[in-house]
Amino acid sequence: MENLQLKQIFEGQKQSVDIDVAVAVDELKELEPFDTYTEPLTVKGVVKNRAGIVTADFTVKASLDLVCDRCGKDFQREYCYSFSHTLVHALDNSEDDFDDYVECPQNTLDVCELALTDLKLAMPTKILCKEDCKGLCPVCGSDLNEGDCGCN
Repeated sequence: MENLQLKQIFEGQKQSVDIDVAVAVDELKELEPFDTYTEPLTVKGVVKNRAGIVTADFTVKASLDLVCDRCGKDFQREYCYSFSHTLVHALDNSEDDFDDYVECPQNTLDVCELALTDLKLAMPTKILCKEDCKGLCPVCGSDLNEGDCGCN
């Protein structure tokens, strides 16, 4: 996996660091339920320090072989999502809600782990081959996207 060293960013010695990572398909095979990637996952973006606030802004692109949840057809789709996070050295252990921050222990950010977590949370819960997929007839099992089956 890809770790970014951010010491110079946190200390203000550098204003930005580019993110350009490709995660090989064989490294993505364990990511159920989305484990059918057809090409490497790409992560592109930048980590910036603006007035002492460090942010990571990046885009994740993934292409997957999927099965429609309604009609059962195989199809391929590319997903592209953008994410933004505020990075910190460490989080205070108080009762505050820190969901908006990403901790970077030893000034290191695991770009792949963050991108994969974001991607899994952004993926749809119902996978459809097309937005208006009609599914299968509950009586005869015909694909209703191809026409009316004649069942009542």
